[in-house]
Amino acid sequence: MNVNGTVAEGFEPVRAAFVRNFETLGDRGAAVTVYRDGRKVVGLWAGTKDIDGTDVWAPGTAQIVRSATKGVAAAALLLLHQRGLVDVDAPVGKYWPEFKATGKERVLVRHVLAHRAGLPVLDRPLTPEESLDPLRGAEAVARQAPVWEPGTDHGYHALTYGWLVGELVRRVTGRGIGEWIAEEIAGPAGADLWVGLPDREAGRVGRVGRIETPAGDGGLRARPKRSVAEAYDDPESLTRRAFAAVTPFPDQNDPAYRAAVLPATNGIATADGLARFYASLIGEVDGAGRLFTPQTLAAARAEESAGPDRVLVINTRFGLGYMLHGSASPFLATGSFGHPGRGGSLGFADPESSIAFGYVTNGFRKTVTADPRAQALVRALRAALSS
Repeated sequence: MNVNGTVAEGFEPVRAAFVRNFETLGDRGAAVTVYRDGRKVVGLWAGTKDIDGTDVWAPGTAQIVRSATKGVAAAALLLLHQRGLVDVDAPVGKYWPEFKATGKERVLVRHVLAHRAGLPVLDRPLTPEESLDPLRGAEAVARQAPVWEPGTDHGYHALTYGWLVGELVRRVTGRGIGEWIAEEIAGPAGADLWVGLPDREAGRVGRVGRIETPAGDGGLRARPKRSVAEAYDDPESLTRRAFAAVTPFPDQNDPAYRAAVLPATNGIATADGLARFYASLIGEVDGAGRLFTPQTLAAARAEESAGPDRVLVINTRFGLGYMLHGSASPFLATGSFGHPGRGGSLGFADPESSIAFGYVTNGFRKTVTADPRAQALVRALRAALSS
């Protein structure tokens, strides 16, 4: 396997794990980047840009990162809180009056970020065409009644999270969340990431697709518990309904889908862009000031939800908008926070070690929160830091 890029001394285990991902775990095109103390210590890429093509992956190749987008969207709302424009303990209806309907008067901004709003499903799913209009998604969520008493429990808002957060940002700023992220997050951080891909960047983005777990994967083949498998198989379960809030799901290689603004699912980033974003949350990068104050950083990774997840049917932990280190999202260490993308991508930061991590791929596996390829890289990074 021809791997391109560099690793700083001491981080060679990450390169070895990256190679093994191609040799034993089926990666066809991928990149991984690690920052430490605001300095890039790992920057590797290999394989093909398109899952079904032959063009080589280039340094600036970007991919859809699916739910890793949620971590970027959360930063938008937390930065508005940091600037005094949003109170996370205020009702959502304070900023979005139409939301105060069908039992949602007491839904707080905090509940939205921590997946406690009780709104993971839509009784009438959107069509793919409807989903490309963020106003249609927001209107649907505003009409929806909660499926549990808001604030009393948690369950992953797989698709509705994006419309909830995106509409709050629009109501407060007057700008769409994709525009706000470009101007207030990606631009200042120097990060190659987009929620709503500009036409000028379309040529950098590879085609994605499904890959199967190869035989002899070292025992990493996903073996879901029976209760989890049953939840995904049952069309009436919260699990199936949450992921079916858009039915059928749009073609992720469609230029219209990539250009749309779906802040739960369709962010596009390079591995460097994802890692650089997280590095900018916890410290300075190339002289640019950090995005989060210490107070905002503490709020982002303070546990808000923990235990059985009513949608994912496993134990999950969430802060304000971010998954926290745990069995469902095994990041680097206890204080790490970030977000995986279903089937592959991963971004997170670990403030205690000043580490920021980004992994993107064009091959999606049948995993939700802990992809074996990303986790192999995390284990190698942990080993490098402890040696």
